[in-house]
Amino acid sequence: MKILMVNKFLYPRGGAETYFLKIGNYLQEHGHEVQYFGMYDDKNTMKNNAGQYTKNVDFHNAGIEKVLYPFKIIYSKDAKKKLKKVIEDFKPDIIHMNNINFQLTPSIIDAAYEEKVPVVQTVHDYQMICPNHLLFNPNTNQICEKCIKGSKWNCTKENCIHGSKVKSILGSVEGILYTKYRDEYTKVNKFICPSYFLENKLLSASDIYKGKTIAIHNFIELKPLNSYTKDNYVLFFGRLSEEKGLKMFLECCKELPNIKFKVAGTGPLNYMCKGIDNVEFVGFKTGKELEELIARAKFSVYPSIWYENCPLSILESESLGTPVITAKNGGMMELVEDNETGILVENINKENLKKAIEDLYKNDSLIEKMSKNCIAKRDKMISLEQYCNELLKIYNEVLEGAKK
Repeated sequence: MKILMVNKFLYPRGGAETYFLKIGNYLQEHGHEVQYFGMYDDKNTMKNNAGQYTKNVDFHNAGIEKVLYPFKIIYSKDAKKKLKKVIEDFKPDIIHMNNINFQLTPSIIDAAYEEKVPVVQTVHDYQMICPNHLLFNPNTNQICEKCIKGSKWNCTKENCIHGSKVKSILGSVEGILYTKYRDEYTKVNKFICPSYFLENKLLSASDIYKGKTIAIHNFIELKPLNSYTKDNYVLFFGRLSEEKGLKMFLECCKELPNIKFKVAGTGPLNYMCKGIDNVEFVGFKTGKELEELIARAKFSVYPSIWYENCPLSILESESLGTPVITAKNGGMMELVEDNETGILVENINKENLKKAIEDLYKNDSLIEKMSKNCIAKRDKMISLEQYCNELLKIYNEVLEGAKK
């Protein structure tokens, strides 16, 4: 099968990029032809044979003139034109879209439709129903569904995109355009959702997704189990940012001076992790160092205050025999079995999180039971091979449907 992977970034940058690059590599290793389309960047590790890429636009850092001229982040004729050239050269059987908004835009769906190539899209966030993609107001640090239940102009009123009025206006315009006046998303054949929670949000937001969604949790590449001895600390690892609940977590640490905590990661709140007596900030870790850090923890804490979809950090923790305390919301609650592989905290706030940490820390027998349950759960986790086999079934179903 000839598969064209589409994403705005074509190098390892975040979860979405790791996801589609690993899938692409696996499919290629197993006899399929895979090419890629996205923005040009010196860091690109994937390519297409036609040598066609859109210009690099950094929506986070672009000046107003770059963002506005000529509203390319709303509908990019350049991306549409260049994708058509790739399609004409490669002649893919199917296109698998990932993150496309702002830099590539849904114009590329039109390109695929006009060239009669079926499209599958993995929905990595809430971008089709929320202009800032998060269902989270970064100014109030609260869950927000105003743009689902009301007007997309709520994004502009709240300055939800990077605190910028201009960018928030453009986000609102894009949201209104593609939910009310244009039909690009009706041309997508199948939407793959990494959580049932996200799938249900899409279905409740619009009828255009009805009958077109499928929920599959993300894959995890299981590491061999080593005989790590549990140490006497609690771990937070991941992006150090507000929506991840880091500030709330650190406040709990300060009020639990008899518990030793470790924090691993990087992000805008790095500075907050330093100077706390019972918190060891170890910085960004990967590979064996991160594996050992996770495996030796009594348990990990993943206290996100936004609707996470299918965070790999939770799967990584459980796969190494480390229970997880997390919020009972979003896709997080689909990954942790309450009191079996971790603790699901209702109405997550400082007091509830602090109590969950304190109670579990004191209960070594429960931690041991949970750790064994986590290891037993490895057999039920989705491997890259299983995920790609499921993906190929979806591709074939879409291709069969397109023939009718």
